[in-house]
Amino acid sequence: MRPHEKLDVWKKFMDLVLEVYKHTEHFPKEERYGLTSQIRRSAVSVPANIAEGAARDSAREFAHFLSNAQGSASELETEIQIAYRLGYLDETVYSDIREALDNAGRMLIGLSRKVRGK
Repeated sequence: MRPHEKLDVWKKFMDLVLEVYKHTEHFPKEERYGLTSQIRRSAVSVPANIAEGAARDSAREFAHFLSNAQGSASELETEIQIAYRLGYLDETVYSDIREALDNAGRMLIGLSRKVRGK
């Protein structure tokens, strides 16, 4: 097992990626290369950065990639809100994704603080 696969935060974001893909599948076709692509890329970027950081040799490098993951999570949050405002996500789906994102985001911040020794 790779080091990132042991991290609960990585698992949470992997689950979130699946949800994002499922719910963006029905976005308008004209958004395929726009918002749909952006949402999916930012969602995938979070666990990918966690995995890449966990494989690095130093805590400093790991912290750097966790910071990148936090940025992607914030980007995802904004894009999900845009999709909701455009009517591409209903209120229930939007709330569920936001809640999952908030919970996983808190875990990510906690891990980042631990790695940085704060």
